[in-house]
Amino acid sequence: MQDRTTRASRRAIVGGIGAVSAVAVASSASAATAGRAATYRPAHYRGGAPLLSAKARHLVGRFSYGVTPALAADVRKAGGALKWFEDQLHPGSIDDHKADGLRSWWSGLSRTATQIWDRQRNSVEGGWEVMADYQRWVLLRRIQSKRQVLEIVTELWENHFNVPAYNDSAWFWRTQYGDTIRAGALGRFDDLLHAVITHPAMLINLDNVSSSADHPNENLGRELLELHTVGRGEYDEDDVKSSARILTGWSADMWTTFDPVYRKKWHWTGPVRVIDFTDDNADTDGRAVTAAYLTYLAHHPATARRVARKLAVKFVSDDPSDALVERLAQVYLDHDTEIRPVLRALVRSAEFAQATGAKVRDPGEDVVAAYRALNVRISKPPQGDAGDGYAANQILWQADGIGTKPFDWPRPDGQPIDNDAWASPSRVLSSMSIHVNLAGGWWPSTGATYRSVGWWMPHYGIRFDLLVDHLSQVVLHRRSTARLLQACCEAVDVQPHDKITKDHGLVRWNWYRLMTTFLDSPDFLTR
Repeated sequence: MQDRTTRASRRAIVGGIGAVSAVAVASSASAATAGRAATYRPAHYRGGAPLLSAKARHLVGRFSYGVTPALAADVRKAGGALKWFEDQLHPGSIDDHKADGLRSWWSGLSRTATQIWDRQRNSVEGGWEVMADYQRWVLLRRIQSKRQVLEIVTELWENHFNVPAYNDSAWFWRTQYGDTIRAGALGRFDDLLHAVITHPAMLINLDNVSSSADHPNENLGRELLELHTVGRGEYDEDDVKSSARILTGWSADMWTTFDPVYRKKWHWTGPVRVIDFTDDNADTDGRAVTAAYLTYLAHHPATARRVARKLAVKFVSDDPSDALVERLAQVYLDHDTEIRPVLRALVRSAEFAQATGAKVRDPGEDVVAAYRALNVRISKPPQGDAGDGYAANQILWQADGIGTKPFDWPRPDGQPIDNDAWASPSRVLSSMSIHVNLAGGWWPSTGATYRSVGWWMPHYGIRFDLLVDHLSQVVLHRRSTARLLQACCEAVDVQPHDKITKDHGLVRWNWYRLMTTFLDSPDFLTR
């Protein structure tokens, strides 16, 4: 009975996660009669840019950090949502120089592992400071990048192959590790698996740098099976031991240069078996057997199902059907583990089409989408302490205030991608706090340019219900509803047919409440 009640509570939280604003929450708690609700008939403002269809908005919204007027224009220019999506699957063809230029804002992101280590031991700059800058850069890329599909799929894999940003020694390689995942995010899973498992950041994080023939460390060998490929139930403890033995030798020059090294003298030799993979493993250079082993795992049917389910949970729903997972897994195997065909099949599935609004935005997605929806312009911060108060740096603490910073999850299993993890009352209240600060232009106040009331107003003297519909189109990329109109009216104490002039109280002192209502709405907090 308790489990049933918990599930029902969670569904209620997900359904009401936006709860529109502090004022509207209190109002909706009162028993609004059906007759009163019927008076909030939404108007249709017709002076804005054309909206994407509901089907197109669903696809673009699920594979971006928020549909904006500029993104919608790109979709129309591409010839529709599916054509836009196909273009996005080839990010190299998309000019993204503005987002690329963000990297220069934080000098530590361009330094080598050795340079970062030298600066830390000489008390110039700590690796943890570089990691905070990495998280900031990631958030700003998501706001500004025109390669939205690449950014969102990169985030997925960076969580799947999680190396916490604040690992005490992996952070020297963490930026390059993210680069490696971004480069392979839309390619073959086989190639991506090879790249990340043998990367210094992963080797350091899961202690493979000290794994030797005499003392194999099982951490990486176990997580490779449990988290990264086939999953629990597909292997036993003997498989874990062989997995660890295969990976011995992969290391890094710890606490000197941090350069990657392969130590042949540390490689365990002798026959190995993992599930159905066997090898004599007689060579002291175990790199070839590692490559064969990782290829085997990447092509294993259980890995195919795991990858398919991960993509379906992220982009469709928390509980995708077994039939959808099996279809996507078969596409994965039929295309030699390539991710693009799987994504194409996913967005064309009936289950995807029926999953509108089924996913809750996590803290990072929430903050990024809010900056995008409000069209906030962020400027380059000064280097050092002088830049601490700038929006480009403060955005990290905004994400942290809602729930978590990017890649801050301490365990190797990575940040959750299900609704339950991010659909709590405390999360809703934290989101509301960030939203009201952004809507008011109050925090961060330095290094951010917020749009004025005049920029948002189509014209003065407009009827309030028409204004709500106009703002709904711009901020939410959808028409106003009776529920949204009622929430806006109650949030700012205005009637639907009131005229909004330049001297109206809404314009003079209450605008932030109106904008916050859109950001607190269920339509904004789900994707």
